[in-house]
Amino acid sequence: MILAIDGGNSKTDVAVLTADGDVLATVRGGGFRPVADGVETAVNAVTDAVTRALEAAGLTAPWPVADQVSAYLANVDLPEEEEEFHRVITACNWARNVRVGNDTFALLRAGVTERWGVAVVCGAGINCAGVGPDGQVARFPSIGRVTGDWGGGNHLGEEALWHGVRAEDGRGPGTGLAAAVAAHFGAGSALDVGLGIHFGEISEERLSELSPVLFAVAADGDAVAGRLVQRQADEVSALATVVLRRLGLLNAPVEVVLGGGVLAARHAQLMTAIEERFARLAPHAKLLVVDAPPVLGAALLGLDAADAPPEAYERLRAFYGSRSPGSR
Repeated sequence: MILAIDGGNSKTDVAVLTADGDVLATVRGGGFRPVADGVETAVNAVTDAVTRALEAAGLTAPWPVADQVSAYLANVDLPEEEEEFHRVITACNWARNVRVGNDTFALLRAGVTERWGVAVVCGAGINCAGVGPDGQVARFPSIGRVTGDWGGGNHLGEEALWHGVRAEDGRGPGTGLAAAVAAHFGAGSALDVGLGIHFGEISEERLSELSPVLFAVAADGDAVAGRLVQRQADEVSALATVVLRRLGLLNAPVEVVLGGGVLAARHAQLMTAIEERFARLAPHAKLLVVDAPPVLGAALLGLDAADAPPEAYERLRAFYGSRSPGSR
C-alpha cells in the first residue's frame, strides 16, 4: 500500500493506492500552511485527510497500515524543513517507509516522460527545481522576497492592488487595475480595498483572487498590467534557465514542466511571453503545462519507491485522466 500526499497552500489531496497502481481512495482536506498557521495546525489538516482516506480504503488500526508514505508539501522549501517533516510524518506511524519533499518535485514527476527534467510551479507562490539524468538536483530556497523570489498568485494580487491605489492618488500611472480591483471586491475604490484589509474586513489571503483580474486587464491592453505579466514571464524563464545551467542541460533537449494555478490557467499573454523567452534562452527545452493534480506526482514517486511494474504507472495515469503529460 502507498499513501500519496500533496499538501498545498489551499488544499491537501491524499490518495491510497496499491503498488499495482490501483487507487483505493482519494480525499481532499484543508491547506498545508505551517508558516502561516503553525506546524501543529498544518499537520492536523494532513492527519485528518489521511485518516479519512485510510478509512475509505478499508485500512484501519493497528498501524502502520501502508508500506510507503510519499508526501510532497508546499512550504517545505529547505532540506532542514524536509528533515523536520520527515520526522513528524514518521511519528504519525502511517507507513513503514516515509519520503518527504517539496511539492515542486511532485509536479516534475507528474509531467515528465522520464524521471528527470525541470519544473516551475507558479501557484500561490513560485518555485523551481530540476533533476538531471544522473540524479543531480538543483533548486532554490523559494521562501519569498527575502530569498529573491518574485511572482505567484499572492504576489501578483498585491501588485495589482499596489498599482491600483497609486493610480488613484496620483503617485503612479493610470491603469485599469484601479477600477478592476475595486469592482472585484465590490468596493468604491482600490484604496477602500487596502483599508478593508487594514481593518480586517477583507482577508489579506484574498489578494490571490486578483491574479486572474490582473491578467484580464492586461489582455485588454493595459500597459501597467501588461508589464506585470511580462515580469512574471521573466521570472519563470529565469528560474528554469538557471536550473538548466546548473544541471549542464541548457543546450540539451529537456522537458520543462509548468504548473500551479497561474501557469495551468494558460493565460495567452503570459504563455506567449514565456515561449518567446525560452526560444531565446533555452531553445532546446520542451515546455509542458500539466493539468493533472499534483497528488498524481506524489503517487508516481510512491510507485518509483516501490519499484512498481510499468503497467502500474499506466493504470494510475488513466485513473487521473493523464496518460501523457499535458502540453502547450
